Amino acid sequence: MKISARTAYDCDPVLTDSQVLDFCRTGFIMLEGVVSTEINLRTVSFLEEHPQGEPTAIFAEEWFVDNVILNAQTTGIVRSLLGPGFGLPILISNHRVQCPMGAQNWHHDGDSNFGPEVHYLQVFYYPQDTPMELGPTEVLPGSHLSQTQREIDDQCGLLTAAPAGSIFVTAYPILHRRSRSTASATRNMLKYSYWRLMHPDRDWIAEADFDFHGADYGGHGSARSIAQMFFWLSGKEDALRTIGGQAWPYSGSRAKTSVKTGTPTYTRPKMSPIALPIVKQGQRHE
Repeated sequence: MKISARTAYDCDPVLTDSQVLDFCRTGFIMLEGVVSTEINLRTVSFLEEHPQGEPTAIFAEEWFVDNVILNAQTTGIVRSLLGPGFGLPILISNHRVQCPMGAQNWHHDGDSNFGPEVHYLQVFYYPQDTPMELGPTEVLPGSHLSQTQREIDDQCGLLTAAPAGSIFVTAYPILHRRSRSTASATRNMLKYSYWRLMHPDRDWIAEADFDFHGADYGGHGSARSIAQMFFWLSGKEDALRTIGGQAWPYSGSRAKTSVKTGTPTYTRPKMSPIALPIVKQGQRHE
C-alpha cells in the first residue's frame, strides 16, 4: 500500500478499558521489537540514502508502509484510541543524530493542545538498536495532561531505550527530549502522526466488569484530567460530573455511585435558612 494525501485506514481495536485508561494516565504505550529485522535494515539503508530531516518519500515504499505504518500491533492501538477509519501519516521526520551528543532540552512539540480531546497520536519508531548510549528519547509520563514546567528533575523522565523495530505511541503533547548519548554512531528515529476522523466512542474491547466510578483515575492534580480524557474517548463527556476537591474522581474519595452512568451522584446538603439583614428603602451597604 502507498500513502496518498489523507488516506484513511481501519482495523480491529486491541486495547481494553483498563489499557485505554492507563494510556490516559501515562500518555504513551511502548511496543518493543515489533518490526522485523529485514524491514529495520531496509529502513536504515533508505535513511542512509535519504539523510534529510523529512524523508517523506519513504511513504512511496510499500514494504515500509505495510510493515511499519500499518504494523498490526501499532494500528490496533491507534484504532482503539482514534476510532474507525483513522487518518494515516502525511509527514515523517527523521531525528538523525551523530553521536555522541548532549541531552536536548525538555519540550512539548509545537502547537500542542492540552485537554481531554485526543484527535491525533504521535508515534516514534527505532529502526536500529537504541540503547542508552545512543541517546533514546526520554518522556515524562503524565505530562500530556497540561503544560509542564520544563526545568524538571532529570530523574523524573523515562528512557525509551529499546531494540531495533520498537515503536511507541504517544499523546502528542507529552513532554520529551533526546537524552544524552555517549557512543560514536549515527542514531535514526522516525516520528509521524495518525489522525482522528470520527467522533469518539467506547468501541475498543469493553470489559464486562469495568466500573467507570470505581476505576483508579489517580490523585490530586491529575485525577480530574485523566477522567475527563477517558470519558471523552468513551463518548461519555456529558456524563462526567465532578465538584473537585476531595470528591470523585480523586482516588481517595468515597462518593456515592450512580447506577445509570457509573459516575458519582451529588446529593445537595440540607442548608439552614440564612438570616439576611433587612434593608430599608434608601439604605445602602458599603
